[in-house]
Amino acid sequence: MTMPAAEGFFMPAEWQPHARCWMAWPCREEVWGDAMDDARRAYAAVAQAIVEFEPVTMVANPGDVVSASLACGKNVEILPLDLDDSWMRDFGPTFVVDGKGGIAGCTWHFNAWGNKYEFYNNDARLGSALLARQKIRRFDAPFVLEGGAIHSDGEGTVLTTETVLLNPNRNPGMSKDETEQALKDWLGAEKVIWLPAGYHYDETDGHIDNVACFARPGVILAAACPDAGDPNYEILRANIEILRASTDAKGRELTVLTVDQPARMEEDGQRLSSSYINFYIANGGIVMPAFEDKRDSAARRTIAEAFPDRKVVQVVANDIVRGGGGIHCITQQQPAVEGV
Repeated sequence: MTMPAAEGFFMPAEWQPHARCWMAWPCREEVWGDAMDDARRAYAAVAQAIVEFEPVTMVANPGDVVSASLACGKNVEILPLDLDDSWMRDFGPTFVVDGKGGIAGCTWHFNAWGNKYEFYNNDARLGSALLARQKIRRFDAPFVLEGGAIHSDGEGTVLTTETVLLNPNRNPGMSKDETEQALKDWLGAEKVIWLPAGYHYDETDGHIDNVACFARPGVILAAACPDAGDPNYEILRANIEILRASTDAKGRELTVLTVDQPARMEEDGQRLSSSYINFYIANGGIVMPAFEDKRDSAARRTIAEAFPDRKVVQVVANDIVRGGGGIHCITQQQPAVEGV
């Protein structure tokens, strides 16, 4: 089996130029129920914010094309393909480049976050369908992974969490060493920084994109919890300590900028995975969540300081996190390379 790194491919940083952003239109009744229309309005708002910076293609079930088009506006392309759910980050392809103008896509085995949902065959096939449509080379990975579980600085360092990649509901036959080697082989990583856990109530079992991401090589934004009585307090404190004690693939000590999580949000007695870290880096912009929370402004300032060359746009994301994810979860960037 040919693996991407063996041919010089690697996962680029998300701040590198994009050709487009991919999204998927909300459709799973089991997730959204009576809040489906609210979710769709929120997804459309994100698409409208991103399209000010780069092209957006929204995949929608064929029966939803008209409603998606009306909601998203004429500047957002609508692509009819069969979907089960709407988390493009996780079941869409993870793009890799070779630094010489080449691009490819990795398609992971997708099992709906450890078989948390019964039907996901359409989502599991979507990455292949998008790559075929774009005439982009495909690498089919022989293991389970979701795009929200990994984050790269584009210079050989990958962040992830043990609670996802080492969870027996993903790849029960793989050890930590084998999993780390797989990330190196498939993402071109030279070093993997493992954080013990993501949010404890996260339906994904703790995706990295809720708790930490690179702002640039050597600089990380990390979620923090100011309330010692919150179950996330110790989880996030431990993550921050590990990051501050780590070096990246180039041997640089990491600068860690912390962003306090918003106040607790609940739906039907269940805590929601609301995080300011779960944002999208666009060409020249940042599209980040707001939660109608007193911490929204402080989070915006910190992220704006981390990305001084980008315009920061906040979109109210309450109706997105009710489904189990955030703005980063519903988007997937396609790197820009010549001719694609």
